[in-house]
Amino acid sequence: MCGRRVETEDSASQGIWATVADSPFNCLLKRTYMNLISAETLVLGFALGASLASPAQKLDYEAAGQPLQTERADPAIAAALTKISPEAMHATIERLLAFGSRSTLSSMETDLPAGTGILPAGDWIHSQFEAISKACGGCLEVKDDIFVYTPPAPDTTGRTSRYAKPTKLHNVYAVLRGSDPAQAKRMYLITGHYDTRNTDIMDARGAAPGANDDSSGTAISLETARVLSGMKLPATLVFVAVAGEEQGLNGSHHLAELAKSEGWQLEGVLNNDIVGGDTTPGETLQSKSLVRVFSQGVLSTMPAAELRATLLTGAENDTPSRELARQVLAVARTYSEADAKPMQLPLKPVMELRLDRYLRGGDHSSFSAEGFPAVRFTEWRENFNHQHQNVRTEGGVEYGDLMKFNDFNYMARVARLNAATLATLANSPGAPLNVKVVTKALDNNTTLTWEAPLAAGAGVQYEVVWRETAATDWQYTAEATRYPGKEGVLSATLPVSKDNVFFGVRACDGKGHCSQAVAPVPER
Repeated sequence: MCGRRVETEDSASQGIWATVADSPFNCLLKRTYMNLISAETLVLGFALGASLASPAQKLDYEAAGQPLQTERADPAIAAALTKISPEAMHATIERLLAFGSRSTLSSMETDLPAGTGILPAGDWIHSQFEAISKACGGCLEVKDDIFVYTPPAPDTTGRTSRYAKPTKLHNVYAVLRGSDPAQAKRMYLITGHYDTRNTDIMDARGAAPGANDDSSGTAISLETARVLSGMKLPATLVFVAVAGEEQGLNGSHHLAELAKSEGWQLEGVLNNDIVGGDTTPGETLQSKSLVRVFSQGVLSTMPAAELRATLLTGAENDTPSRELARQVLAVARTYSEADAKPMQLPLKPVMELRLDRYLRGGDHSSFSAEGFPAVRFTEWRENFNHQHQNVRTEGGVEYGDLMKFNDFNYMARVARLNAATLATLANSPGAPLNVKVVTKALDNNTTLTWEAPLAAGAGVQYEVVWRETAATDWQYTAEATRYPGKEGVLSATLPVSKDNVFFGVRACDGKGHCSQAVAPVPER
């Protein structure tokens, strides 16, 4: 039967379909049309099936390399990670809280109860580094960076300083010199701030426990010093606790300037701030499997010509700090594998393409401003009732940065990630220098050139890594020797269009310890 369906409109049969017969001529036309459509569909179906059955052609950037591989874990590093102790960090924070307020301003108060305030806390941190050094046979050089900060006069907007008068600040740091005299010039630094605050930033006396912000970061700095001091690492590590963060990053700013003036070859800074894994009853959106990694993009102080070149090539996400963040992600993958159980993951670092959170700042920015690669670790979801708050209960809500809200197993995982990153970088040959991409002609190949890291020993291997322009992390890799480039220089020429991907070059040793990648700058 040949017919068509129509919907009747009368009120008695509304919504009911009825069949209306077509004329013989219309019926013939319909059958002919349907036969033609069926034949065309059959032909298209065969063509589509053949297309799906054949392998898809690889794009140039897919064919030239292989998906980024997870580096093999170093047994010595994996063994060190097992020594990270949640209990040790709990004891550290418990002792820090016993100093009462650790407001930086308390350093100028002369009538505080004995053993309270920030200055005794700084002295205690110094003694802890000394104790760690004694346990490793004097392997640490424990130093104090003590200075008086003089606040500026109020500016034209009427904004006042977070200091009422000149104030003494005390940074403490411990240096683990590299075991290789040549490589020891390369340095990596980990820091947290030990000063605290409550609701009133100018309150030098009120309770300000700061169990998470930032006793957690201070505890991780001490714990990584305790664990890594037992290793022989070619490059130098610096373990730091700074003051003055809550008053305007003054402690880290002073130390970063010191590092610059003394010519520290500082190749990476890891700042841990608010990494206690806040555990608030009823909070369902916190994630204990994630930690945020913030990093600086383009510096506001970048020279205009360099800024123009960066923006023209879209390289604003390939700054040294962003490359350091990518190396943190790579280390996390390495020590998340089944043969690296000490990481006790899931713990996934998430690369945040911004310097810091809204309305907040951190000590990594002080180092970044001086040109050092720096990143910040922070828990996934902060609870602002437990930061910068007087300890109290109002309306059934508990305020204050108390130790009972810390998750020490989470802190241990963050500490392991920091320790693995530091040890991997300290074992690496260091970052390649003067990495360039040749842009002298229009072509679909990419030639990269670079120089060896400073004091790099024999056996250095170079890898070229790349990613699609819309990707955050590296996706593909190839050994540089696979694509010989210019004679007489370190180089590689890949059959990949430089216009469609971002490239980097990194240096590795024979055991899989790799530096962070270095993005090329155009050379004409």
